[in-house]
Amino acid sequence: MTTHLVGGISSAGRALPRLDGKQFVARRSEGAYVWDDAQHRYIDTALGFGATVVGHAHPVVVEAVTAALRDGPMPAFAHDGEERAAGLLTSATRHMSRAIFTNTGSEAVHLACRLARAATGRSLVAKMAAGYDGWYDDVTLGQAGSAEADMLVNARPTRDRTTLLRFNDFEDVDQLFAENNDIAAVIVEPMLANAGCIPAAPGYLAHVEATARRHGAIVILDEVLMGFRTSFGLAGNGLDVQGDLATVGKAIGSGIAVAAVVGRPELMALAENGVVTRAGTYSGNPVATAAVAATFQLLKDLDYGALLARGERLREGIRSAFAKQGLTVTTSGEGSVFTIWFADTPPSNYTEALGRANGAMTLKLHETLRRRELLIMPFAFGRLYLSDAHTDAIVDDMIGSFEDAAREMAL
Repeated sequence: MTTHLVGGISSAGRALPRLDGKQFVARRSEGAYVWDDAQHRYIDTALGFGATVVGHAHPVVVEAVTAALRDGPMPAFAHDGEERAAGLLTSATRHMSRAIFTNTGSEAVHLACRLARAATGRSLVAKMAAGYDGWYDDVTLGQAGSAEADMLVNARPTRDRTTLLRFNDFEDVDQLFAENNDIAAVIVEPMLANAGCIPAAPGYLAHVEATARRHGAIVILDEVLMGFRTSFGLAGNGLDVQGDLATVGKAIGSGIAVAAVVGRPELMALAENGVVTRAGTYSGNPVATAAVAATFQLLKDLDYGALLARGERLREGIRSAFAKQGLTVTTSGEGSVFTIWFADTPPSNYTEALGRANGAMTLKLHETLRRRELLIMPFAFGRLYLSDAHTDAIVDDMIGSFEDAAREMAL
């Protein structure tokens, strides 16, 4: 029990339930594994909430970050690592050719919304109900589990400068703009991750973008989770959406605190000429940009197709393991990031996700796998991530653990 740290954690999502009277405390991580404070090794599927695609503590990243620390982590002035990292990042973000570094995805979303409001002269940002776009006040409206996310009331939930959209509801996009002419931007994830990895319906993102364009609104792609996870670039670009601004993080720094906004030059210029304020003592610091540069050396050569195939093989292995025991399980997501559902079919929207969520079974699966030294998130909307360090042999081990867990849960 901690005495000084509130709740024993600094971020609410980190807490795992006690198991057999013991609290899980991580000691170190490397590759596909994490060790607890008793030196038990676990296969990790949380991966810092998706913050690494190359695996924990990759030696190339560790070496680069260590060198940056030795050279001095905080010069307070411009350094050449910023431009190098920005060049590597924007080489993979197409027409969004300018970048600003921040420390967290929440900061990046905050800055992107500020740019959109300045560019349009409007105030409202529309986000997806049950979507997670950070924990700043502007975008906490309608997070998964909140009353607003259900959107059951007659009036569209709106608070201060934020309003909500139903993800995958084409008509609701049209209705939003019919109701309001003060929409500065729509911010959307390529996949509704925090509601259980609900993919965008075919054509939905393109419809959002076309409708926003027609009404003079900016499209912000929130790619903090999905960017560079499923391909070398933005996930939205493979889903027929281009975007005006995008937020990235997690995968670009391999576990080091770094995020960024990328965008069309004319929008990003608003921060260059002083129209939009951007700051931050640690934004773009040498350690963060060294991590980005080192990570991109690895990502540009990463075999995303093979990583996708391992993820699909694991998903099929999980489904098959439970089917053999007469239990129905399915998954939703894409390749290296997905959610397990104790249901016949995966959800296509948040309402369906609420109906399919089975917290008791998910917790039981977490506990059963944890005893077999495989870590998954303990809540129904939780995600499983794979990294390049999760080899075929490790995936085989994971499938074996799921087979053991399915047998035990069927008793």
